[in-house]
Amino acid sequence: MKYLSSSALLLALLAAGCQSDAPATTAAAPAATTAAAEAPAAKSQQTILFFGDSITAGLGVDPDEAYPALIGNRVDSLHLPYTVVNAGLSGETTAGGRSRLHWVLSRQPVHVFVLELGGNDGLRGLPLADTRQNLQAIIDTVRRQSPQTKIVLAGMQIPPNMGPAYAAEFKQLYADIATKNKLTLIPFLLENVGGIARLNQADGIHPTPEGHRLVARTVWRTVQPLL
Repeated sequence: MKYLSSSALLLALLAAGCQSDAPATTAAAPAATTAAAEAPAAKSQQTILFFGDSITAGLGVDPDEAYPALIGNRVDSLHLPYTVVNAGLSGETTAGGRSRLHWVLSRQPVHVFVLELGGNDGLRGLPLADTRQNLQAIIDTVRRQSPQTKIVLAGMQIPPNMGPAYAAEFKQLYADIATKNKLTLIPFLLENVGGIARLNQADGIHPTPEGHRLVARTVWRTVQPLL
């Protein structure tokens, strides 16, 4: 098993709830994604691609401590023929993910596509109709370019800063999209991690290494049956 991490080249600050660092992370996108996507996988292996924002990228922790790397370790320990690619990008919104998706998919065939986006949309209070549209477009693009790919949608939740109605609709949109598209759903990526101070860094958003270990367990429960 080979683990490829774009987060190793992404040390820019997260725009999750902080719009000021978005330009820096966007500028880093081509180089970072190239590092993750262009490295060749063994011919006998298939790819599990994690497509997300700073939580997937592993902002604030070492690349090998981020949950995609931990999934890679689990795959390796079981001698499964998969390469794990971390295509997480700090500060990414659903619109940004939609714009770079085709380029990322063109780098390798993907067997399992884990979609973890939307948190930055919610923390910025972006229109949820746009978030739905962008996530749907990402799903449609994956299915058009790679019909055999299994898609996993990672649900997110946000604090009620934008109002309880907005937060409730944000949470529900993941279940709605998963049902509509018959996707495998992780109801809440940060289950047993979100909101727990000791499992998050000082910003209260990004998991610590211990938090990432719990996230990896949550993700593995869903991904393992697809392999």
